[in-house]
Amino acid sequence: MTATAPARPPASPNVIAGPSSADLATASALEQRLQHAGVTLTMGGEPTLVPDDPQGAEWTVAADGPTKLRYARALAAELQRIAWPGSTLIYCPGKRYDGEVNPRWALRLITGLDGQPVLRWPQDQPGGTSTARPSAAEALALLKAIGSHLGLAVEPLPLRDSVQPDRQVWAVPLSCEEGQWQTVAWPLAEELRELIPAHGPAGLRLPLQHFPENALRQVLTLELDADGWGLFLPPLLREPLQRLLSLIATASSGWSQPELSGVLPYDSHDHWQVLGLTADPGVLEVNLPVCHSWREYADWIERLERGGAAVGLRSWKQVGARIEGTGGGNHLLWGGPSLETNPFFTRPAWLVGILRYWQHHPSLGYLFSGRSVGPASQAPRPDEGSAGLLDLDLAHSCLEQLPTGDQRVPIGETLRHLHADRSGNTHRSEISLDKFWNPAWTAGCQGLLEFRALESLPHHQWTSAVALLWRALAVHLLEPSNRPSGLRPWGAALHDEAMLPSALWADLEQVLAELAAAGLPLDPAPFRAIWEWRFPVLLHWREGEAELTIRQALEPWPLLCDTPVEGGSTSRFVDSSLRRFEVITTAAFRQQHRLQLQARPLQLPAGDAERPVAVRYRQEALFPCLHPCLPVQIPLQLDLLAAAGGQPLRSWRLWQECDGFEALTAEEAAPSASQPIAAPLRGAFQDCCSIDLRL
Repeated sequence: MTATAPARPPASPNVIAGPSSADLATASALEQRLQHAGVTLTMGGEPTLVPDDPQGAEWTVAADGPTKLRYARALAAELQRIAWPGSTLIYCPGKRYDGEVNPRWALRLITGLDGQPVLRWPQDQPGGTSTARPSAAEALALLKAIGSHLGLAVEPLPLRDSVQPDRQVWAVPLSCEEGQWQTVAWPLAEELRELIPAHGPAGLRLPLQHFPENALRQVLTLELDADGWGLFLPPLLREPLQRLLSLIATASSGWSQPELSGVLPYDSHDHWQVLGLTADPGVLEVNLPVCHSWREYADWIERLERGGAAVGLRSWKQVGARIEGTGGGNHLLWGGPSLETNPFFTRPAWLVGILRYWQHHPSLGYLFSGRSVGPASQAPRPDEGSAGLLDLDLAHSCLEQLPTGDQRVPIGETLRHLHADRSGNTHRSEISLDKFWNPAWTAGCQGLLEFRALESLPHHQWTSAVALLWRALAVHLLEPSNRPSGLRPWGAALHDEAMLPSALWADLEQVLAELAAAGLPLDPAPFRAIWEWRFPVLLHWREGEAELTIRQALEPWPLLCDTPVEGGSTSRFVDSSLRRFEVITTAAFRQQHRLQLQARPLQLPAGDAERPVAVRYRQEALFPCLHPCLPVQIPLQLDLLAAAGGQPLRSWRLWQECDGFEALTAEEAAPSASQPIAAPLRGAFQDCCSIDLRL
């Protein structure tokens, strides 16, 4: 007879095995099949990281804070060391959201397509390291020397910085049109020579409202303070920018390497490899460079884990006794090496097959995601979003009948209105197409499919295994006979049954079996490990053939109405007070025992089948929440009784999921007048029982 505590996932990636020989063979077979089909399928990713000891709002809800940029620079330096020696780091303005004064920052690490540096910095050469910075006179001389090399006589304009008064700043108007370098005089009155009082590089804070009319607002800015020096590069095309960088590198050989900031050219991804580090709410997001194979992707995920560990970052966080994902996601992207060779533009039926297949298999949307799933999550399925099955079916049918040729416009215009959450947000979708072909949005025309129902995992081997599964399915669905012919009408079973751990594992086993039958076998071990980690055992009890297992399950949290928040705006919350667990018993258990929950009989399924029972309960009191009049049901008391009845043989109590059910003594298990008693348990569906303690 045994009773075990909740299983804990391993905290160290060193105990996790790498890809099996079968996976490596399948990875090779995938590239051969893609090549045979004339398809070049690229992969990208947006893994997220948090510090070992995350402190402050920037690691919970806020996008930025005092430590995030420092961590990002440290990680960039480590990736330069282990992956891209000699690469160039540029601080760029990132996305700007309503209510935010400045755009978020985005560090961009760039190198050549062949892995060689875009330019050679003297400071990277042996003996070239220096901590010296230029003096004010040397900084002015450097700017004038750059102008001289470009055939221009420049007059650096000094500017004041009220945020940091000891910082010295000079600005030089500098542009390049059709290969001709130009500068203009900037006769700015003394009282106007002041940067906008905000944080960030001086080049983003220039008083451009006073810039000469009809002149290109392109300015080279140099700033100097006690900590070092930096340059803000004017927004130039790639070739002029590369020349300017070469001049800066040559002229700065006697000093430390400057901190560069600016805007990358529009065609940078066509000629450079680019890795991004951006500020996102609660996490540091990494935008991987374009990967042309699964092996490239897996190598980058491993480098990130190694580089992050070196600077105090990781892809998981400790929540009580549990290890969970960062909460920021680990999105996977598919695309092509260029728009001209994008594999989806000319294969709309293949794309439809992918969308239908994911709709048929909830494990692909729920098993590898975070705690927040369902319609109110960041990645709702199409049948949980704004579209109905009729509209989805009609759209898929129309796309399948499109004539041969480039169909990017009808694909984008058809699907972007259907892959959205219930508010119409196209970014919040299990498979998002807001970066596919959407000219109304900046960076909306990249031909990308973004799989967003993926959470960060604690081991790079697990992340790589999921990416290999995704690539295998893409190849498998190239064959029309492997594609579903329509959508599945899940109805209530999607949230009642398909979110339970046993159902999700059975569904994934079906997917893996289908791939194996098609000659693309994948090792199930990493997927089983992920499943065990995502759905930990809350209680396991066994006596002979009688066995009871309770696992944490998924619960779709409901979305609440608009709520006023500080600042005069409104926000929409989800009611995360709800929890669910799954109870599985053997036939011998049901013959010999019965269960009570909160002193009420827990109805177990009849017969020999090990069908699950799902229990939903309220973990905590939140404001606002759905049904505020219903009480908190914690602690939950579970009693094991003999089939014939009598006093409980064993009792357990659940306070919070991370601790699981704890065994009680007879005295502790005795009911008291103050013990909360739940209302009668109600609700059922065909394949398992769903018990709702709120009803």
